[in-house]
Amino acid sequence: MIHPVTVVKCGGSPAIDREAMCADIASLAAAGRRVVLVHGGAAEVDLLAERLGVPQRRLTTPSGSSSRYTDPATLEVLQLALAGKVKPALVAALGRGGVRAAGLTGLDGATVTARRTAAHRAVLDGRTVMIRDDHNGRIRKVDPTLLTLLLEHGIVPVLSPPALAEDGTAVNVDADRTAAAVAAALGAERLVMLTGAPGVLADHRDESSLLPEYRVPVEGPVGDAAVGGMKAKLQAAREALLGSVAEVVVADGRVKDPVSRALGGAGTTVRLAAVHETGGAAPLTTTGS
Repeated sequence: MIHPVTVVKCGGSPAIDREAMCADIASLAAAGRRVVLVHGGAAEVDLLAERLGVPQRRLTTPSGSSSRYTDPATLEVLQLALAGKVKPALVAALGRGGVRAAGLTGLDGATVTARRTAAHRAVLDGRTVMIRDDHNGRIRKVDPTLLTLLLEHGIVPVLSPPALAEDGTAVNVDADRTAAAVAAALGAERLVMLTGAPGVLADHRDESSLLPEYRVPVEGPVGDAAVGGMKAKLQAAREALLGSVAEVVVADGRVKDPVSRALGGAGTTVRLAAVHETGGAAPLTTTGS
């Protein structure tokens, strides 16, 4: 029996228990499940940038979206942190769990290609300016060939940014959206997004306000729960669902067996809202006798 693919996105929160996550993925892979792990590492990028004396700033578009200002120095730091520290640690942890894993970036085999915007407007230090040296990009395509080859040989792919730009250079891309695009390209059955919270919260300050289900509209704002890093996750969840991924779950990455728990119903299941809905917590329904 060939199991469907599950894509797991490991967030950059230092609260996530990566050892527990890798042990769980190793157990699932040993049982025959096909798992792809996609990761970021914002905290490690920030720490390494501080050690190397590379200032870090955020760009905010006039519409309010925020991203890391990836100038050439920051792009170098990002590659060192993700490919040189975070990824080897995840591959080693999976190996301790008894499964083979291979670390990749989107550059390998042109697995993830993106278009870099040559110039764009952003609000920086309170002023609207034209940015020309930002190496952020928008994903254009995921080629699943290399990922599929690894899965066919029982190897867990561990993938992260950067992606390959059209001019053959590296470009930073959002890791959540990378996971969504990978899940869609592989025809994955599930995308599990692990974060430093129980799931999507009605009140981001109150972990007891977990929403078991959350609906995102097919376009436009993703709803009131889109606070901080959850906005990118919900946008990515929508992209995965529109890409025919059957199920997206946002779940707690701080617990033991986080992926298995998410597959078993823990966390928040994200669904597309009906055309007449604006998104948000799913309404309670009752059934007649």
